[in-house]
Formats: sequence, structure tokens, C-alpha cells
Amino acid sequence: MERRLQPAAARHRRFISPASLARVTTTFSINVLSLSQIKPLAGLNIEHSKIMNNTGTNKNGRSAVELDHVTRTYRRDEFEIRALDDVTLNIPSHSFVAIMGPSGSGKTTMLNLIAGIDHATAGRVAVGGEEITGMDESDLAAWRARHIGLVFQFYNLVPVLTAFENVELPLLLTNLDKSDRRAHVESALRAVGLADRMRHYPRQLSGGQEQRVAIARAIVTDPTIVVADEPTGDLDAKSAEDILNLLTQLNRQFQKTIVMVTHDPRSERYVDTVYRLDKGVFVGTEKGATMSSRVELQTQA
Repeated sequence: MERRLQPAAARHRRFISPASLARVTTTFSINVLSLSQIKPLAGLNIEHSKIMNNTGTNKNGRSAVELDHVTRTYRRDEFEIRALDDVTLNIPSHSFVAIMGPSGSGKTTMLNLIAGIDHATAGRVAVGGEEITGMDESDLAAWRARHIGLVFQFYNLVPVLTAFENVELPLLLTNLDKSDRRAHVESALRAVGLADRMRHYPRQLSGGQEQRVAIARAIVTDPTIVVADEPTGDLDAKSAEDILNLLTQLNRQFQKTIVMVTHDPRSERYVDTVYRLDKGVFVGTEKGATMSSRVELQTQA
């Protein structure tokens, strides 16, 4: 028997359109038609002087992310903490990569710089060929809204909002009307296999389902790059595998560039490349299992 809605949740529920509650068979594999219906959001209230397409490539290059001699330091009382130390690396567009290393190695700091959440102390950060190093907070906020999809370890869902309403949140910052927002949200939730959970609240979902709602929220604006911070860190083994499969399909079928910070060794089986950090220093890359498989297949062909 469904629990009685709390007053706050009940107030939010009235915004759900009955048309959005059609039930669709849940599947862990991506619904290609669903995600292809999420069109670039021309209605965003954001000005672009250097527009990128939505797969992380600009007209002049193939890099999704470029870090050039990037350093990030923090002050703690009289101490200077060097979270990243003269890091130079390149992440190709359309790739699925993992940033790995021990705790305190600078992984999340690097992810925050790529996502425009933090500023480098020194060096250059470019995403999709567009340098973001010198952007002010207002420009960065607008840029993030258009180009970055964020996935967090603990989902960061609003508990009094349904799955539909949580996924709709980024679209409320756009100029899309209600019917267009509904179409985008339904497509994103179908894409992650949760079309029959649209009116469920986070407390009514499993951890794996909550993370899939978070991924739907990340992709609903058709971002250039999806950045994921420990997306499997709070999940059981089965749910973690499901999330890694979902991210892999987003990358393979739709050429989304995905940059993931993780401690999970299983992730190496899914990504193209592993970028290793240690004490803020970039120590090198390793081929992931998927890239090795691709090279083997090409050799055999």
C-alpha cells in the first residue's frame, strides 16, 4: 500500500501532467529513439559566441578536454595545498574515460575544473575547444547549463519531487514551454529505463533507480559532456554494473563524451582510457578494456 504523501510532496505533485504517466516496459538498455528525441535546446536563454555541437567537438579539433600546465592550490591557514600540480592532458571527444587514483590525488578537483565548478590557479582549461579559464562566474554558470551534465555519487535528488520533476529541474532554467519540457523529460526517463517510475518519489526507488534518475537529469539538456563523480560509489555490485552499462551505451550509441571519477576497479572494463593521478600529479594513461577490445577487433579485420 502506497504511503501517504507528505504535504510538501502533495503540493508538488499537482504539476505532473497525466500524459506523462504512460507506462512503458522498463529496460536497462538505452532506448535509441527516446534519446534521439532530445534535441539541442535552441530555447535556452544563453548567448553563445563560440557554439559547440553536442558531442564535445568543435570545428577545429577533436579534443573534448584540454588541460595545459594546470595547477590548483588552496590555502589552509598558513599552509598551501597543491591539489593539482602542473597537469597537462588531453581527453578525446566521444570517449568514455575514468580518472583514477588514491584518495587525495586530485581527481575531484580535476573534475570540478573540467565542469567549470572551480577555477585553476594557473594554466589553461579548454572544453570542446572553448577556453573556460578566464570566464567569470556568470558566464561559467551559463556555459555549464548548456554544456555540462553532472552525475553525483549520492544522486542529489530533491526528496519532495517526483522522478519527473527532478529530471525537469534543469529545463526550468530554459525558455522551453511546458509541453516541450515534458517531451524532453519523458524521453530522458525512457532512455534510462524508468518510464514507469516517472511519478515515484526518491524514497520509493532503489539506489540504482535513483542514480538512473540522476543520469536522466544530466542528459535531459543534451549536454556536450557528462561528468560523473563516483557514480557507483553508493551502489551494490549489481546496480553498479547496471550504471556502468548505461554510461557505456550513452557513449557508444550517442557519442557522448563521459568523464568519470571513480575508485571502482570494475570501471576499467568499461572505459576507453584510464587517467592516473597521484598526489596531484598526472602519472599517465592506460587503455581500458573497451579500447583494447576495439584495437583487437580492428587488427583482426
